[in-house]
Amino acid sequence: MRDLVTSFPDEVTQTANLDRFCAESAQTYERLHVVNAPNGCNQPTFGLLFDIDGVLVRGRTLIPAAKESFKKLVDRNGEFQVPVVFVTNAGNGVRQAKAELLSQVSQDQVMLSHSPLRMLTQYHNKNVLVSGQGPVAEIAQNMGFQHVVTIEMLREAYPLLDVVDQNRRPKEQIPPDKDFPRIEAVILFGEPIRWETNLQLIVDLLLTNGYPANPVMSPPYPHIPVLACNMDLMWMAEAKIPRFGHGSFLVCLESIYKKITGNELKYEALIGKPSLITYNYAELLVRQQAKSRGWSGPIRRLYAIGDNPMADIYGANLYNHSLQSAQRSRVQAKMKAGQVVEEEGAEAGSPAGERGGKLGGSCHAESCRSILVCTGVYSRHEELPSDPHESVTQRVFHGHRDFRFDPSLVEASYVVQDVNEAVDLIFTQENWPLN
Repeated sequence: MRDLVTSFPDEVTQTANLDRFCAESAQTYERLHVVNAPNGCNQPTFGLLFDIDGVLVRGRTLIPAAKESFKKLVDRNGEFQVPVVFVTNAGNGVRQAKAELLSQVSQDQVMLSHSPLRMLTQYHNKNVLVSGQGPVAEIAQNMGFQHVVTIEMLREAYPLLDVVDQNRRPKEQIPPDKDFPRIEAVILFGEPIRWETNLQLIVDLLLTNGYPANPVMSPPYPHIPVLACNMDLMWMAEAKIPRFGHGSFLVCLESIYKKITGNELKYEALIGKPSLITYNYAELLVRQQAKSRGWSGPIRRLYAIGDNPMADIYGANLYNHSLQSAQRSRVQAKMKAGQVVEEEGAEAGSPAGERGGKLGGSCHAESCRSILVCTGVYSRHEELPSDPHESVTQRVFHGHRDFRFDPSLVEASYVVQDVNEAVDLIFTQENWPLN
């Protein structure tokens, strides 16, 4: 999993991982969803991935350009004309809450940072601690986790651990709960409210192998598994400047753990933009949405619209790199096997449903193009480097520690003012009629 979500694996491994994940995801989706496939006239061969915060809304305020863009995306019957998925790094809520923030959007079109946790079934039977705010226990259970422990439950079981806030310290000696189960993994959904409490208790678990009542003799390494959702260092709300995101909390956790142990905190999975698993899952949802609408043509191109170069643009470009590498690997494999290599998805005589759209086979688009808007974290008024060959974001890397910096990955395919201009650009590129 680490290779899939945090780095550039070798091409053979990368192709196998993506194909396996796509096949497994498709099978799971087919089991959980009844497909309604009416026949449609237009057959889109592209799909859209929209970020929400900073692109469509600022806090709970709808950005004016979003309303105009929706008029072009939706037909007279109130249905989207093309496959659209809303991919947000928010992880402290449920999909329905985000869908309600946007008119004409169903929760099946919303993908939160933690959505791919459904596929990590190897952890669903473990005792997991969940960190974040909002209904994190409900979220974890909805993802398939069966034994969920919250920070508050852990505090109650071990009342002597959380002592930073003197007003919350126990007034008398309370013994720990000896029957409390060992914590086998930690899931970080989003930034918590009391950072000091969450940081303390999570580090306690890592140092004691999941038994926080035990003394620390020699910290185990590797530690118990940690799965983190949403790596955004900052995000854009109503304020004029960006606010701390969950990525800032992760920086604190990583720094404290390394300062105490001398070792790097390791993640079993990093989920949410810019990870590959997030974009792979989003592509699956685009394809399934197209199938449910009766659009049988293959989805060849994805367009990812976002406001954060380190999350939205980096992730889209990283996924595009992965798609290109996987495509080259499949061609090379066919050549080694002595097969005739035709342009993938372009056989004139094959049925539309077999041209790159078959579930469980090669289920990937040909490209993922990134579009940066200036209504959120990024602003066109940012100071440019004196060297024109230097990336705007090269001086300070705001991405996660486990993602290597590559200037090309934070340079968008297109830069536009807002989401309305982005939709105009995409429809022009695709020769798609504007309403």
